[in-house]
Amino acid sequence: MPATMTRTLNGPQTTGREYRNLSEPRYTRRSDINVAIAVRDGTTLLADVHRPDSDGRFPALLAASPYPRQMQDFGAPAGFIEAGATDFWVPRGYVHVIANVRGTCGSGGTFGFFDAQERQDMYDLVEWMAAQPWCDGNVGMIGISYFAMTQLEAAVERPPHLKAIFPVAVTTDLYDGAYHHGLLSSAFVTPFLSMIGLTSERSDKLWRSKPVALARQVLHTPRLHKKFATMNGESAVTMLRQLLRLPHNPHPWDELWLNAVVHHPTHDEWWEERNLLPLLGNIDVPVYLGCDWENVPLHLPSTFATWKGLAHNACVRMGMLGRFGLTWPWESLHTEALAWYDHWLKGRDTGITDGPPIRYFLPGADEWRTAESWPPSTAAHRELALRADGGLSEDEGEPGSREFMVLGAGLGRVKPSPIDPPSMLTWTSTPLSEDLDVVGDLELRLIASATAIDTAWIATLQDVAPDGQTTDVTAGWLRASMREVDEAASRPGAPALPCKNPHGVPPGEDVVYRIPLVPNARRFNSGHRIQLVLTSDDQDPSTPAMMSFRHASVGTSSLNTVKSSSRLLIPVLGELGHS
Repeated sequence: MPATMTRTLNGPQTTGREYRNLSEPRYTRRSDINVAIAVRDGTTLLADVHRPDSDGRFPALLAASPYPRQMQDFGAPAGFIEAGATDFWVPRGYVHVIANVRGTCGSGGTFGFFDAQERQDMYDLVEWMAAQPWCDGNVGMIGISYFAMTQLEAAVERPPHLKAIFPVAVTTDLYDGAYHHGLLSSAFVTPFLSMIGLTSERSDKLWRSKPVALARQVLHTPRLHKKFATMNGESAVTMLRQLLRLPHNPHPWDELWLNAVVHHPTHDEWWEERNLLPLLGNIDVPVYLGCDWENVPLHLPSTFATWKGLAHNACVRMGMLGRFGLTWPWESLHTEALAWYDHWLKGRDTGITDGPPIRYFLPGADEWRTAESWPPSTAAHRELALRADGGLSEDEGEPGSREFMVLGAGLGRVKPSPIDPPSMLTWTSTPLSEDLDVVGDLELRLIASATAIDTAWIATLQDVAPDGQTTDVTAGWLRASMREVDEAASRPGAPALPCKNPHGVPPGEDVVYRIPLVPNARRFNSGHRIQLVLTSDDQDPSTPAMMSFRHASVGTSSLNTVKSSSRLLIPVLGELGHS
């Protein structure tokens, strides 16, 4: 390998700042593949160890997931290539260890899907690394999405040699990734488990074959690689549905699917084992959180829940990215992570801890902002009425209601009747007379009735430009029969907790629903309009679905009526918010 990395990484590399005293590339690389690592119960996990080709000891970064470790440098815009760029880290004096969790890609044992056993394995991997002759005893972790989740798994177990983590795009409570307040995220859960099952059965005979090596070479050509800078590999996960046609061993993947989708539709004990939120108090190492604003249906909600769960921690930073902030293969924020690990693992003064702890990109203004807390202290909620005439404004106007229809599975008409109510409703503001910065927690307080005993509420907030171009900003979801919320968290932006004993809605009666929209940041520019779309089934391609993540239908047919007394709460920054 060349001593310096000359290729350009995709995506933003910092949160808009310059850093100092960063490690320069000066090492070549050696790799030890399929290294067997025994964990406490005797199970053997496999890892590839990439390290500087030099005598001496170095800090080490662990990247662990169920995804093929052999493919993490493949270069394709796929949502499972998330361990980070080895050819960035090793030349700068870091060991990059890419490990497979148990039951995947040659590692022994059975995959437990973010269970307690996986947490113990992460502890053992960190301590194994610290004891190796190439490690100086300082261990961090790297990687996004599932790789970020295993970072928190390790941190809650408190291995002595784990000095800092960088979990960007994390899900802390697995239920929140699979269900959106009671609505199954079917477009994600099913292909996700199938993809892991299919890739886990493939061996080095495929992953390290000559055709794969040739494809890797092609994917890394500068012209092709540059095109991936605007491709979201995670939103492309729905394309994995075609993989369902390929055969794979049903154990344990089909059992896990049945548990997630059929046996445990509410947040019960099975999910609680896979919930790190109650354990975040154990984490005392420095944590750098982050996500992109578009990651609404998967990792963005958990980013803020984790931020709040780490309130006790003396050193937590957060960087929020704009469009294409996280693309695949994951290469963004590497300079930011280098400043973080040079500081915590090498003792360098890089400037990463200077200034306010939160840096976020504000789409619409297209600039970086800072905040001392989340939500920003200068954000005040403004209430917009869902008017009976389809307008969205502070003035409710003439009280009234609007209605739309949802049909159960198999009841769709071949040709809709002209007398059918619409399948979704839209409320739109008048053009804004000045820029409006919306930053923080949002909520839809919906007053509505249904003719069925259960239905879904799926809300999408949009920015409509003067030319009519519409951009999805954020979304919120709630299954009506799981409408109970934790009263201790009864405030705008608080997560609605699905009740463990769902109960139907009284047909035809008005019910008040508190539907949290995923926190976000957006400048609605002068001349733009704010728009809210509401439906009860997003399987129809004409309905909005952020990142193309759609939900399993509740299955009921209902005429749903929304009162004009419903309110959309948006957090608007005051003058002090323009930091």
